[in-house]
Amino acid sequence: MSSLSNMQLALIKPTKNLEQEIIEYKQEHFEYGDKKIHGSGGLAYYDNLEEWFKHIFSIENNSDIQTTTFFTRRIDDEKLVGCTKIHHSLTPDLASGGHIAYGTRPSERGKGYGKQQLQLLLDYAKSSGMTSVIIACDKSNIASARTAISCGGILTNEFVEDGRVKQHYHIKF
Repeated sequence: MSSLSNMQLALIKPTKNLEQEIIEYKQEHFEYGDKKIHGSGGLAYYDNLEEWFKHIFSIENNSDIQTTTFFTRRIDDEKLVGCTKIHHSLTPDLASGGHIAYGTRPSERGKGYGKQQLQLLLDYAKSSGMTSVIIACDKSNIASARTAISCGGILTNEFVEDGRVKQHYHIKF
């Protein structure tokens, strides 16, 4: 388990030991009607978990992209609550998406885990030597915007992408 944790959640790296839990996490999103699994490095698009593991580990070690993917696990019952990722730098292709993405398991939404996940990622970003991050969200995603603001995010940009208004929130350390 990662040393980064707060009172309720801990960041953990995906491993083959979590395979059944990851399958259940993914299935819950699909049963809820989600087409994407935010913060997961594309988990929804992989039928084969082995291929997904290869993907996330390759982007973690890619010097051009370097993206680290974590699950957030609730400490008291060890349930996977969310999935998060952080781009250590932004390429032009990643700039509109920001540094950080996070998502919460459908059955755990509305319980304040988004803020806890973001705070853990911010702690990780600081410990990795980053001095600031950009968080992107759809303007219509009020919960995500509130989460970014609650962790010190300042709205710095609004733009249209794929017909939707997006926002960038900047957090400096």
